[in-house]
Amino acid sequence: MIDEAEVWDRCAALLPDADGDEVRVCWAIGEQEAGVEYLVDALLRHRVPIGEDTRAEISVVAEGWGMRQAVAGRLMDCPGDGRPAVLELVEGENVLAAVGHPALDGFLLIPWIRSTGSGRLLVRAHVEEPWGDLSLIPEYYGVLASEQGPVLRLFESFSAREALEELRGSHP
Repeated sequence: MIDEAEVWDRCAALLPDADGDEVRVCWAIGEQEAGVEYLVDALLRHRVPIGEDTRAEISVVAEGWGMRQAVAGRLMDCPGDGRPAVLELVEGENVLAAVGHPALDGFLLIPWIRSTGSGRLLVRAHVEEPWGDLSLIPEYYGVLASEQGPVLRLFESFSAREALEELRGSHP
């Protein structure tokens, strides 16, 4: 299981000491939303190269604290480290139709993170609001065999980290 405190500490260690300490303080005092913002801004400001696995983990942490949308563009702008990765953040790709699972009928599936080895895809299942926007919080997370499906496993809206672990475990 992904230990969120470990992810925070590992990400803070990528930064210069003062900025890393600020990220750790945010975690310690319960200001995770501010910490996510600060972390992504500091990574970008210092042009710190990050691995794709780290980028995906930060996105999941941000999702858990309601900050994914706020930091998604900046997170994608952070330079990569060019190393092979198990995960790939695919933020901003096309919306998929529901793929063969009755619980997902009527939802729009938003590709989020891909397993580079297996091709499996972690998606967020959103309701389309009457005014055309997606619901702020996904109803489900799904791990698909590929962009065409089928759905291999569904997770409740509060289970993004568990869904990421399932995806990560699918890597050969």
